[in-house]
Formats: sequence, C-alpha cells, structure tokens
Amino acid sequence: MFYLPNTMANWPWPRRINPFFEEVKAESDEWFRSFNALSPKSLKAFEKCDFEHLRVACDLMIVYFIVDEYTDVEDANRTAEIVNVIIDALNNPYRPRPEGEMILGEVIRQFWSRAIQSASPTAQRHFLDDYITYLRAVIVEAGDRDKGVTRDIQGYLSIRRQTVGAQSAFAIFELDLNLVDEVYYHPAVTELIDCVAELILIDNDLASYNREQGAGDENHNLVTAIMFELSLDRSGAMSWAAAYHAEMEARFISGLLKLPSWGPTLDAQIKEYLNGIANWARANYCWSYEGQRYFGNRGGEIEKTRLVPLLSKARRDPKMREKDVVVADLWL
Repeated sequence: MFYLPNTMANWPWPRRINPFFEEVKAESDEWFRSFNALSPKSLKAFEKCDFEHLRVACDLMIVYFIVDEYTDVEDANRTAEIVNVIIDALNNPYRPRPEGEMILGEVIRQFWSRAIQSASPTAQRHFLDDYITYLRAVIVEAGDRDKGVTRDIQGYLSIRRQTVGAQSAFAIFELDLNLVDEVYYHPAVTELIDCVAELILIDNDLASYNREQGAGDENHNLVTAIMFELSLDRSGAMSWAAAYHAEMEARFISGLLKLPSWGPTLDAQIKEYLNGIANWARANYCWSYEGQRYFGNRGGEIEKTRLVPLLSKARRDPKMREKDVVVADLWL
C-alpha cells in the first residue's frame, strides 16, 4: 500500500466536459473498431478509457493509445520502423497505404486526412512538428527499454517531456486559431507549454506507476528516476514529485501574468489556447481516476483515500507483438 499525493488540489481550472462528448466519442470509437487493430485483451483495455472533446480530439486520443500499445512491446529497431510508417502516412494523407502494411498506417492516414479538413495551416504545421518530435522520442524510450536504462531526474525529464505527447496533443486547442510562429515559439509561451506538459507527465507517472511496476516496465517513470538519483523510497519519491508539481503550477500562473502583447486578435487567441492547455492538465488528472486504465474500478475510491494497493509483478510475454500487444490486465 502506498499514498498517492493529491497534486491538483489547488489548480484553478475545474473539471469540465464537452456537452457533445458522448455523441462524438461514439462516432470515434466506431471508426476505430472498424480496423480490428487490437487483440481482444487490448481492446478491452481501450474500452476502459474515456476520451474527451470532439471528433478530432477523440480520434487523436485513440491514435495516442494505439501507438503507445504497439511501440511499448517493441525494441528500438522495430519501433523506428513503426514510426517511419506513421510519418509517411502523415505526409501522404490521401495516398492509399501499401498492401500488406501494418494497420497502423491506415489508422493514421484516416485520422490525419479528417483532421486537416478543419485545422488551420498553422495548427497543422505545429502538430506535425510536435508529433514527429514525440515519435522520435518514443524510439529513444524503446532504446532505453532495450538496455534497461534508468535515467537521472533531468535526463528522464528531457525525454519524458516529449514522450508524454502533450505538446502535439495541445493542437486540438489550436485547430481554428492562427497562432503565428512569432507567438507560438515565443519563449514566454513555450515556457508555459513546458510547465503544463510537466504537470501532465508528473500526474501521469504518479497514476501509472503502480501499473507499470506491476508489469515490470517502471524504468520510464519519474518516480523511478527520483528513487534512483536521490536514493528515496517510493513514498519519498512521490512527495518529491508532488513538490515539483506545485513548483510548476506556480511557474505557470506567474508566467501568465508576464506574457507580452501581440495585439488584440493574437492576444485573444493565445489566451484561448493557454486556457485550453491548462484545462487539459485538469482533464488528464481526472481521466486517470475516472477511466479504468490505472486503477480498475476503484479510481473513485483511490481519488478520495489516496491509498493504492501495490500490485505484484506480472509476467510479460516477449512474444506479444503488434496486434497482439501487451496490455497489463492488472485490476486492483
């Protein structure tokens, strides 16, 4: 049993949900199931997850899920091959995929061909840049996994800021905006984006730690990095992570007050975007408990008590690949 800190107790953005969520999620789920891209066990895990916002956002969450499931069980070389398929599909959204190719290429092609119909040119470009950065980092993560690497805190954060996928996911708040590079890549804005990405990775790593250590895949987790570098036990590492979370919260809120002005139109757009990503930090936290990926059907109870029964180690099947991806069926 261990105690899970309540990191979002003082975050000013409350839980909200799009009123059209259920309707659009159903459409998105039906699209995904049509590919038959996961094994029954993985599909069961997918169905335990609830995704937020409208169609492109729902589809994007599915894309993140399936890419994570496929690459989590592969070595660096095979992960690089998968990444190349994804990038080619993104670069050629209207070209049929090669016969016999893994289904992921067609999933990505259909997702992106639909997304670009409603996304502004700047949003498309920023998404591609950020998503490909994420994919390249997934290859690095696979290499670490191959070698059994445990990184120190800063080394871990440097790769985790990318593998968490937050910045490319934030594209959903930019779809109808025209955030020119002068604004999007301004140091004051990138610092705020980095702050929220770190809030998300901290909360994700705290929530997923039990599942990952139970599956024997905890090396790519902030808790493990803290324990490794600072020689802390599990509880001490989680307390350290919670303090770092509070530091990032304060930095984000302070940074909002220091933004320069780019004129009324761009100021309104960047305010809308930053409000969206701040809400994402809350949404990520809520999903960790309201979905069943990390805590089974006890998420509500654990969110209240903060007490998590430590899972025993499960055997990992090295033969599981691609469609037969490994999903730790570890229910509390």
